[in-house]
Amino acid sequence: MTSNKASQNAPISYIETNEQKRLNDARESGIPWKKWGPYLSERQWGTVREDYSQDGNAWDYFSHDQARSRAYRWGEDGLGGISDDKQQLCFAVALWNGQDPILKERLFGLTNSEGNHGEDVKEYYFYLDSTPTHSYMKYLYKYPQAEFPYRNLVETNRGRSREDFEYELLDTGAFDADRYFDVFVEYAKADPEDMLVRITVHNRGPETAELHLLPTLWFRNTWSWDKDVAKPSLHQSADGTILASQAQLGDRTLHCEGSPELLFTENETNATRLWGQPNATSPYVKDAFHDYVVSGKHDAVNPAQRGTKAAAHYCLEVPAGGSKVVRLRLTTKPAGDSFATFDKIFGARLADADEFYKRITPQSLSEDERRVHRQALAGMLWSKQYYYFDLDRWLEEHEAHPLTGTAHRKMRNTEWFHMLNSDIISMPDKWEYPWYAAWDLAFHTIAVSLVDFDFAKDQLLLMLRNLYSHPNGQIPAYEWNFSDVNPPVHAWATLFLYNIEKELGRADLRFLERSFQGLMQNFNWWVNRKDPEGKNVFAGGFLGLDNIGVFDRSAQLPTGGHLDQADGTAWMAFYCQNMLEIALVLTEYDSMYEDIAYRFAEHFVWITYAMDRIGENHDEMWDGKDGFFYDLLHLPNGDAMRLNVRSMVGLLPLCASTVFEAEGLLERHPRLMGLIELFKKRHPELLKHIAPADGKFIGYNQRRLFSVCNKEKIERILAYMLDENEFFGPYGIRSLSKCHQEHPFVFNLSGQEFRVQYLPSESNNGMFGGNSNWRGPVWMPVNALLIRGLLNLYQFYGDDFKVECPTGSGKYMTLFEVAKELARRLSSIFLRDANGKRPVYGGTKKFQDDPYWKDYILFYEYFHGDNGAGLGASHQTGWTGIIARSLDLFARLQPADALKTGKADMVARMTRHQVAG
Repeated sequence: MTSNKASQNAPISYIETNEQKRLNDARESGIPWKKWGPYLSERQWGTVREDYSQDGNAWDYFSHDQARSRAYRWGEDGLGGISDDKQQLCFAVALWNGQDPILKERLFGLTNSEGNHGEDVKEYYFYLDSTPTHSYMKYLYKYPQAEFPYRNLVETNRGRSREDFEYELLDTGAFDADRYFDVFVEYAKADPEDMLVRITVHNRGPETAELHLLPTLWFRNTWSWDKDVAKPSLHQSADGTILASQAQLGDRTLHCEGSPELLFTENETNATRLWGQPNATSPYVKDAFHDYVVSGKHDAVNPAQRGTKAAAHYCLEVPAGGSKVVRLRLTTKPAGDSFATFDKIFGARLADADEFYKRITPQSLSEDERRVHRQALAGMLWSKQYYYFDLDRWLEEHEAHPLTGTAHRKMRNTEWFHMLNSDIISMPDKWEYPWYAAWDLAFHTIAVSLVDFDFAKDQLLLMLRNLYSHPNGQIPAYEWNFSDVNPPVHAWATLFLYNIEKELGRADLRFLERSFQGLMQNFNWWVNRKDPEGKNVFAGGFLGLDNIGVFDRSAQLPTGGHLDQADGTAWMAFYCQNMLEIALVLTEYDSMYEDIAYRFAEHFVWITYAMDRIGENHDEMWDGKDGFFYDLLHLPNGDAMRLNVRSMVGLLPLCASTVFEAEGLLERHPRLMGLIELFKKRHPELLKHIAPADGKFIGYNQRRLFSVCNKEKIERILAYMLDENEFFGPYGIRSLSKCHQEHPFVFNLSGQEFRVQYLPSESNNGMFGGNSNWRGPVWMPVNALLIRGLLNLYQFYGDDFKVECPTGSGKYMTLFEVAKELARRLSSIFLRDANGKRPVYGGTKKFQDDPYWKDYILFYEYFHGDNGAGLGASHQTGWTGIIARSLDLFARLQPADALKTGKADMVARMTRHQVAG
């Protein structure tokens, strides 16, 4: 890129923490501090990647019961585990309490058909701490001492209806009388290739209890699928250690404190157990440790003490209320006393973690807010996973490749044969969603950037690379259907990261321009595919909001015809704003982007106008009588009707609000301003109709506003949004108005009734698998975007524009105060209330009162619309982790900062506060 502007922001002067130095070394010198991390999945079975069935039923084809015996094709899973960044060598913990029918090597949960609300993990585990380079990590797994109730959980949940509560592990009595183990797994890095492991087992029960602990080291099976790959090996050395050898990784040794029994086998499928066929490759197979420990079959393991899977077998007698510690070290260092400095190194790394979080966390946060903030970020960092999927090869193996003449049956993702994914990716939830989701990932980066800018940027670029995005410009959605359409939020996240990093003195224009090129392709895909009639109104299908619509919005409509989607069109208006902002930044360095910036400005205006044209029209999304946006159903006979459901769909246009600083705009962008003036002369009534205030686009401090909503629309929409009997719940904005509890929307078609009713908790139907619900609960990501929209509107309208909040209360607030109140309600989901209870845990007494449970936070997928209880995936720290960014924002931001300083200065101040502590 040619630059017309040489100066950049000066670096911030501060004393770096030790962890920040490691991050800098990784970025600037290529020192591989992130090579080893929590990159194992929590569930590899039941995924699309492992599905080689005839009917595409991934859940049934590869089950939890098979997982202990069947070698995976595309990845590995384990308890509290780690691997290298290509998941070649893996380490995790296996457990047996002397009662269970199987060795506990992985988390258990229900499949989509077994759960009364879809798939659901039925275990208790917590991501307690992690630094961004994983120089220190801490994980907790709670293991019952009684037999794990596998069958009880399956049969009881299967017998419950969608109207019933889920049957949880605590409900089975498995933790009665505190008869369970707390198994803490900690990792510390002495250097990038020297991993220290400390496993501490606490017996919370009233009696001494025995636990078999098997720290396990194994290689991902690559040799069975690629005959040219040299098979790696593990074997016992003369000094009683385990030596791991692999071509790419080289040699390294696992040192095990004490003298545990070392067990060896192969990471190969047990065909005899699964299918009654002989084990042709080796008699020593994947489930050998289960057979050895649980079934007492001593000939199951290799007496030659070599293989591709190995474990140190510790049999611990843990006294009541006491604990036992096991120490291990996985290192490339030569033999020596591996444990002489072990505790000192651990102490140093924990001190580094404390120093790092003390630096980045606002000092004004309370102790409980700090706990939530740190655990949210720990969850984000633990949710990284190595994701491997070669679609070209996978389709060939299914005899379904569209270009090689083998396609003879319908198979998912055939049009994505170009894809080759082989990266560390931030997952929504490594058990329930152990695959990336495009729009989730954008929100992940907003939170992760609090601790690791480089990883956050890499995540956004991944989705735009040739081996991910489709040649037509579409960004992949998720592995169940890469062609599904997610909301286009990547441009917003890209701009957010660029602006913050710029204030660190390292404006990454290459990142911004690379992203912009990919985003341009994706924008064009949206225009060409989702607005086929060229009317500047957009469809898009479910757009991440699963069951929010009257119909399944990703399927053919039962009425025929098509939908104009208020959310799809608002997302595109938001996309235009973000692309305009990026283009303006790039114009500072290359004037060619000025014409592109105008293109997005013009496109935004036409989209906004299409949502509410001049005059009384019945085929547009804005309902002037109701004062709300609705989806518009076009029928085959040419008629159109609004689907008058008050849902998040009608609130999202508020998010499409972006303020621009006027200072220097005319001088820096003369051609752009000239093109805008020409447009104003050609379409004066159009611009007057959509202008945000008094027929003008000029607001406080001469700022300009691009917004789908003018002042009247904002007031009318906010009257609904801030009504506690509609959207404004005690814990955030509900996804569906509560008015639909007593007044459901009903659509009748040929004797069939389609009903949308307020459901504050789980879904009562199977749309999109039935494992999520957008008909009432609170969802963190869209609430975050509403906060962003409110802050942009505040910068434009200032303190003079106030709205009643809550509606009907007689109390008026500025839009900044509304945003802050919304953020307070969201954070209160996780924080102890006046009674010492955390709303996220609802009425679960163990989590509310027990000292060994109550301070461990789970970041659920979504939350009860009335009481804030966590729902859906229990470890979706992914986009729910954005609560850390919210806590950070309002601890640092004051109304005067937001109003009197420009966005760039506001970002600069907040960034400097965080980095400099």
